[in-house]
Amino acid sequence: MFYYFLYPLAAQVSAFNVFRYITFRAGGAVMTALLIAFWLGPRMINWLRARQGKGQPIRTDGPQRHIVEKQGTPTMGGLLILLSALIATLFWADLTDPYVWLVLFVTVSFGLLGFADDYLKVTKRSSEGVSGRIKLLFQFAVALAAAWWVMSLESPLMAGGMAVPFVKGTLVPLGWGFLVFAPLVIVGASNAVNLTDGLDGLAIVPVMIAALAFALIAYLVGNAKFATYLELHYIAGTGELAVFLAALLGAGLGFLWYNAPPAMVFMGDTGSLSLGGALGAVAVATKHEIVLAIVGGLFVMEAVSVIVQVISFKTTGKRVFRMAPIHHHFEQLGWKESTIVIRFWIIAVVLALIGLSTLKLR
Repeated sequence: MFYYFLYPLAAQVSAFNVFRYITFRAGGAVMTALLIAFWLGPRMINWLRARQGKGQPIRTDGPQRHIVEKQGTPTMGGLLILLSALIATLFWADLTDPYVWLVLFVTVSFGLLGFADDYLKVTKRSSEGVSGRIKLLFQFAVALAAAWWVMSLESPLMAGGMAVPFVKGTLVPLGWGFLVFAPLVIVGASNAVNLTDGLDGLAIVPVMIAALAFALIAYLVGNAKFATYLELHYIAGTGELAVFLAALLGAGLGFLWYNAPPAMVFMGDTGSLSLGGALGAVAVATKHEIVLAIVGGLFVMEAVSVIVQVISFKTTGKRVFRMAPIHHHFEQLGWKESTIVIRFWIIAVVLALIGLSTLKLR
């Protein structure tokens, strides 16, 4: 909005020329989203607490201390993240850029699915919300539409291709197989973040770390000079996604203020499904899907732990972990919640640095 209305005035007022720069608008998006989250946070938490009564239903098969310590905490805090990030993006991004609308489409759609899931859990007083089958069908439908949209925006030589990190100039031609690969990335990222969201602050900080890493990736991929220098595949328009990711970072920081232990609010599926979907959509748009698996390796680890646990129990009757996802395994080993959360944050930082190294090591 600011770009649309103020940048054209740069010819009359030179100060407005700063709106030309993605870096300036990204900085504005961070601060705007953060301030909105700070202002909206207490009001939204009070509103959610008043309407949810006993708060988010706590799983009875989870760690027993959660039943005592987390009972009564409201959920759907993802609304705070989504509203703050959405408003900041609309203020600061170039709204003529189709990639911005593509990622917002995925984020909001997955957020609505998560909201429906959280709403059913709260109203039914059960940890079961929308059925898994319906969730996956909806997610794949949205992700398939997004993948098709991405292919329509790309040049014919690049459409349907998959970039390979560490290998210069390589683009694996998936063709129509991209319509299978891309939705798997988006849906996989969404559900992996959802599985990670089990302790106060555990999911939101790695999401912010990944958002910061991909803000840099999007900026470089969308800049012809930097993309050429780093031998990345240049994709015009994706640089604007840095503004969206900056807004996500600011909104995440604001949410963390209220989600830090002991949490005043949980993000719920409203937040986790949408945030994971957003990261997946950005990775697909920038052709850094494999890098997302590195940067978001913590989410991958959480998802794999669940898959391994289920396969092992169904085939052998034995469990590999005391409880899955893996952060609950460490809880059962006696680790304090704060220890698990901070150590997982450190892992997320290390993985993000490894993922960013792929930009140069090619």
